[in-house]
Amino acid sequence: MASSKTLLITGVSSGFGRALAQEALAVGHKVVGTVRSAEAKRDFESLCANAAWGRVLDVTDFDAIDGVVAEIEAGVGPIDVLVNNAGYGHEGIMEESPLSEMRQQFEVNVFGAVAMMKAVLPFMRARRRGHILNITSMGGYITMPGIAYYCGSKFALEGISEALGKEVKPFGIAVTAVAPGSFRTDWAGRSMTRTPRSIADYDDIFNPIRQAREEKSGKQPGDPRKAARAMLAAIAADHPPAHLLLGSDALGLVRDKLAALNVEIGAWETTTVSTDG
Repeated sequence: MASSKTLLITGVSSGFGRALAQEALAVGHKVVGTVRSAEAKRDFESLCANAAWGRVLDVTDFDAIDGVVAEIEAGVGPIDVLVNNAGYGHEGIMEESPLSEMRQQFEVNVFGAVAMMKAVLPFMRARRRGHILNITSMGGYITMPGIAYYCGSKFALEGISEALGKEVKPFGIAVTAVAPGSFRTDWAGRSMTRTPRSIADYDDIFNPIRQAREEKSGKQPGDPRKAARAMLAAIAADHPPAHLLLGSDALGLVRDKLAALNVEIGAWETTTVSTDG
């Protein structure tokens, strides 16, 4: 391969994190992966004796992150690429879902990712190079009933990624928001937190969506290994994209959303411009 890089990937025990780590190792990159237990650390390091390093870290343990990143920089080497993959899905009708569950969703999916970025940026900025990949979701563009908190967290991470990319571009640092569609990961399985249902009024709109998701779990069109290869292509690119959709379903749904938004903007254009002056 052209050049070996050191990747720091959060959440390498399963899903995209695991697939990306395996594909990166296979082509000669070094990977430091965060995990949640000593057992998971041993398991990850067994993937490749001299190129896979595990670090036990919860991305919501904000006081620990800077120290772990500094230790990786000193002990393993310069972090070329940060991949913010750690995250989970919350399913629940908004009116039924307590604010505590929204806070936890944002703690992991948004604040954890931002804390990791803030920890690596001083090193990347000093070197005038680096790449940050934030795994968002097509739920950072499109929405559906029953995942308001999740979509909110991914919309937030999309916006933060885009703004940060503009801030750090002068220093040779690229930021890519990677938005997958439906892939065969644990997202809709063990990784999803579900708020118990309590208001019957929402049954008609939500039950078919939950049923369809459960029936599709494990049979989603997307292959995580192919997603990993797409991410490696973005990492290797001279001019990485600010936004990268993964999956034909994400492409279709996001294009439909943008088209519908354009139609609505047009329909209300007279009202929109009436506020000038």
